Amino acid sequence: MQTSTQGAKQFDAVATMLDAAALQRLRELDPSGNGAIFTRVMQAYAASLQRLLEQLAQARKRSDLAAVRHVVHTLKSSSASVGALALSTLCGKIESLAREQRSDGLAPLLDALLVEAAGVNLAVKAILAK
Repeated sequence: MQTSTQGAKQFDAVATMLDAAALQRLRELDPSGNGAIFTRVMQAYAASLQRLLEQLAQARKRSDLAAVRHVVHTLKSSSASVGALALSTLCGKIESLAREQRSDGLAPLLDALLVEAAGVNLAVKAILAK
């Protein structure tokens, strides 16, 4: 059973990690209003996030800037669509550096991306648990 403290923490995670307006736009895509499309989108994003983070870890391990760029480009778009705007912005910065074949300053941005992605993942799980 979820306590009110746990519920408040989950709400805080959602409120701080995901843009409310973007989430509302996704909810409005469902003509029936039952939330099925919204739920499917959020489930797909959660699965994609995990897969892309694994790919990013492998690309980072290989120092493969082209693969890093591809992964963050994909993550940038999908994150923006679910309201993970800070994550999307980080992806854009990393994508720019990788496109220019610049690895200077990349490590701290990739580390920040992992932290942000963990928070987004918690927020998405909180939404799906409702």
